Amino acid sequence: AGLGSPRAPRGALTAPAPQDWEQRQEEDTLLIERILLLVRNVLHVPPDPAEEQGVDGDASAHDRVLWALHISGMDDLLKFLASAQVEQQWALHVLEIISLMFRDQSPEELAVLGQGQAAAEHGEDTRELETLRQRELAERRARALQRPSRHSRFGGSYVLQGMKAIGDRDVVFHKGLHNLKSYSHDLGKETRR
Repeated sequence: AGLGSPRAPRGALTAPAPQDWEQRQEEDTLLIERILLLVRNVLHVPPDPAEEQGVDGDASAHDRVLWALHISGMDDLLKFLASAQVEQQWALHVLEIISLMFRDQSPEELAVLGQGQAAAEHGEDTRELETLRQRELAERRARALQRPSRHSRFGGSYVLQGMKAIGDRDVVFHKGLHNLKSYSHDLGKETRR
């Protein structure tokens, strides 16, 4: 509602036109304060265990409200209000909203949860990289076994029957068979000029 945010938040709570705090009218200031108080009051509702009888691991009403705030872009707006120097007048409202967001969590649980997820993700990434490395090494070994270890430069020797060399022996041809058509006894001799 008239906040001078550098980036428009995603979702329903978009400002019609960003305004600096000097250009805001009294109505805009009251609207911003009312929205922050509404969010604070919604988050302040205590949990009702009798009403929230769900399956273990199911999201509570508080968690669903936090997810709705995230989807609407309100979390980005709160981060902006908390970090902008010109929006210091909303600091206590934002602080109260953030404390209510973490109402059911203890700092130790949050710290362990963050480290546990990071360690689990790191371990999973390490396992994936190791399996990919093993697969690549196996492919290299398979390719190495498929091709011969050395290239043979020896093209073979052939005996040309019916064509006599010096004496009564047949000609022994040391070139590849594709050169046989162009064979002559003068092959390899220097030509005279």
